[in-house]
Amino acid sequence: MQKNNDHRSHEEQKRALLRDGEFYRAGLAHARAQIKHAARPDVMFHTVIDHASWALRARADTLLKPTGTSVTALAPYALTVLGFIRKRKLGKPALGIAALAGVAAWYVQRKRAQHMAY
Repeated sequence: MQKNNDHRSHEEQKRALLRDGEFYRAGLAHARAQIKHAARPDVMFHTVIDHASWALRARADTLLKPTGTSVTALAPYALTVLGFIRKRKLGKPALGIAALAGVAAWYVQRKRAQHMAY
């Protein structure tokens, strides 16, 4: 009777090994296909753009953290403003205003840092 159980367990082990081998081969084929897909120039370009945009967004979120807001919260308002600027063809004046606001923010931050040093 035990010999029959040994035989069955041997057959079960054999099926399990064959099943594991099939999973391994399927995983290997999937990995090869992924590598082949990721090596295409257009996919590489999109990956670079995704990483760059993620890095910029992470930096912007870090800068906005003290204010209690994030890029996600401000995006709808920014898109509305950009749409308005684009419709009215106010690109150059808006760029000038943004540059002035940046210089003013830099100046205020510099003055604040000098004031804190004393």
